[in-house]
Amino acid sequence: MTIAAQKTESTADSVSETFLDALMPRELGDLPRKALDVAVNDLFDMAGNCLAARQTDYMRALVASCEDSGICSAIGHAAPLRAADAAMINGTGTHGEDFDDTLEGAPIRVGAMVIPAALAAGERFGGSGADTLRGIIFGLEAICRLNHVAPGAIHKAGFHPVGVIGALGASIAAGTTLRLTRAQMVNAIGIAGSLSSGILEYLTDGAWTKRLHPGWAAQSGLRAALMAQAGYNGPRTVLEGPHGFFSAFAHGAAPRFGYLSDQVGEHWLMEDIAFKPYACGTMIHPYIDCMIRLAASGVAADDIQSITCETGEGLVNRLWEPLAAKHLPPSGYAAKFSMPFCMAVGFFDRAAGLEQFSDEKARDPRILALAKRISYVIDPDNEYPVNYSGHIKVTLRGGNVVELRQPHMRGGRREPLSREELIRKYHDNAVYGGWQRPDAERLLDFCLNIADQQDLGGLKAARI
Repeated sequence: MTIAAQKTESTADSVSETFLDALMPRELGDLPRKALDVAVNDLFDMAGNCLAARQTDYMRALVASCEDSGICSAIGHAAPLRAADAAMINGTGTHGEDFDDTLEGAPIRVGAMVIPAALAAGERFGGSGADTLRGIIFGLEAICRLNHVAPGAIHKAGFHPVGVIGALGASIAAGTTLRLTRAQMVNAIGIAGSLSSGILEYLTDGAWTKRLHPGWAAQSGLRAALMAQAGYNGPRTVLEGPHGFFSAFAHGAAPRFGYLSDQVGEHWLMEDIAFKPYACGTMIHPYIDCMIRLAASGVAADDIQSITCETGEGLVNRLWEPLAAKHLPPSGYAAKFSMPFCMAVGFFDRAAGLEQFSDEKARDPRILALAKRISYVIDPDNEYPVNYSGHIKVTLRGGNVVELRQPHMRGGRREPLSREELIRKYHDNAVYGGWQRPDAERLLDFCLNIADQQDLGGLKAARI
């Protein structure tokens, strides 16, 4: 290789630099209205989820693990904390009950990693609401695009994309909020690549570590941004390098880096973020809809001999198998990732909210008896992950067959939840978490009007 060729190669923009150059020049006023609305929706949906989780045993344990006090807010908790701890707690609380946002097409949670990092950066260092909202939007977009680069490959390698991609998106959210320079932002992403973590072993017994992954990613991304701001450097080729992020976490995949260059800043993938109507695994939702419609039609549980569901192959490993274990989940939390249990509880309760996933519900003999009669067949034409659909074929004891389909996920891009519906969900979550209506209204008002806030002092309304 000639000296000229070496120079050209060494000075060519990296994938991170190309992505940032397309994103960073845009101020809040340059962004489309829908992107702003989705980000605000995600902000108060995140806050409501934190409130719902605030009194749980896993959140109490996490808060108790934080030693030092600071000036940042963990939503629903009285003590002010250090920025990194607040980011960790808010990220974990957002995702803890599996009621937070998701992305169709290349499934991943989005806001749980990004929003806590941006809030902690803005609150700790006096950022404006507008800068924080801009950081949230850029971080959300980064997560959406990064997860399209090698969809499914990170999961197949045994890693949780929420934890590994989340740290990168959180570094962009925090760095944008802090208004880091281009060079600092490149370093922040480079550093975050080495702070990414999260394995899938929680699937075995429903352990708490899944809940921690977005919180850890949020604090890792925040720390990466602060390190970069202080002069620490990271590899500029962290994404595409021979020992880089996708080589490590998606080994063998062919990364589609065009998602980090094509139409960045022009077409916003984060505008299609989906919000959950049910507090369980996202791909289960259309099947729950079918079961609720079945119950509403007057079919009784005792009339059901068996239920067979057409399903996508990509759903089987996490939501269907091992089938015997999914028929008898060990806890309410594990039940959230059992297709048969979620369908059965939806049939009896005509709901799948927070109350439907207690440990007591997971032991309910009526629900378990119906769940045991539910099985699946793989449909080779199923559109997952491009679309989440549901199907049930119900054989009744008299021999009649009832078949129902749900063509898409409610709350997704084909049938989005309105802001009014999301506000109702927020208030329901606040009540579940033991918050009073006036307190919930003050926090909601802060979220809805974040773009107009001179600083994030209004977050103190979250400390109760």
